[in-house]
Amino acid sequence: MNNIGGDSKFIGFLDECGDHSMEKIDQDFPLFVLALVIFERKVYAEQLIPKLGVLKLKYWIHEGVNLHSREIRKQVGPFSFLHHPQKRRQFMADINELVESIPFTLFVTGIQKMKHQEKYGVHATNPYELALEFTLERVLYFLWGEKEFQLPIVAEARGKQEDKSLELAFLRILSSGTRFVKAEDFKTLNCSIVFRSKRDNIGGIQMADLCAYPCARHILDWKKPNPAFDIVQKHFYAGTPHGGFKTFP
Repeated sequence: MNNIGGDSKFIGFLDECGDHSMEKIDQDFPLFVLALVIFERKVYAEQLIPKLGVLKLKYWIHEGVNLHSREIRKQVGPFSFLHHPQKRRQFMADINELVESIPFTLFVTGIQKMKHQEKYGVHATNPYELALEFTLERVLYFLWGEKEFQLPIVAEARGKQEDKSLELAFLRILSSGTRFVKAEDFKTLNCSIVFRSKRDNIGGIQMADLCAYPCARHILDWKKPNPAFDIVQKHFYAGTPHGGFKTFP
């Protein structure tokens, strides 16, 4: 597998929502969600990065603030000003406009951990690795449809051991295939994965973060009004044979 420089048409960004551990499952949030956003490199450079900077400078004196959905919801740290209802409404409207206006393709996989454990017991696959399998299967068809075969992916670093484990799973899927996609098909792709710290303030990872939580809430309670999900679902990959949104089992 070759390293990909600046010549790929697309760039992908990966983030997660929820804990992937199967040992202790949070009864209130028994879910792991993996979100991958794919931008055309030109769109990322000329639309997302400038718009993100403009939005941040509207609310802070610098663009170094990470848009992190948990801190936004909890209204903590740099988002403590959201306790003011009018400012919160305006900020959320600006976030929604940003997510809605930038073109990107979204892949989301949600692993319902309690159901997964009940069905497979001790043989239940690690939710992160399983979600990555489902995601890469769909990405394959997306890239084929675009007649593109390169995709560098940037994921948020979580620690040396976890990052190494994910990288090995990523390479295994691409070299050995899955139950549903042959190794020969994956070998048509030239993909790579790198891990970057939250301190690097990467816009694509922040966009993946902003997409992941509304999808998680939708999976947990699809009947409840969810305006943020109504926006992000417009970006789901809509190709065949599988769309960009999957829950399991």
